[in-house]
Amino acid sequence: MPEMQFQIRWPDGTEAACYSPSLVIKDYLKVGETYTLSDFLDKSRTALNIASDRVRAKYGFPCGRAMGQLQVLESTAAQYQGLANPTVDVLAFVE
Repeated sequence: MPEMQFQIRWPDGTEAACYSPSLVIKDYLKVGETYTLSDFLDKSRTALNIASDRVRAKYGFPCGRAMGQLQVLESTAAQYQGLANPTVDVLAFVE
């Protein structure tokens, strides 16, 4: 499966490299776009679950790295929930 990373910027300006086991993330996030925190989480959750399911279909088990990445995104996002209108920028895809 074609793994890739997607680079993001959190509301406080911190940048992060995130993992996806599939290119499906490109169907949900676009480079140069800014998403509300909740929209970013919804799109990431959907894409990473689809990617994990693709790994399960091919190898017989879900992708632990994808689920771990989702957990990191959700726990990091929780830090910004109290901000007024927090957003996440998608900076790049690295294939």
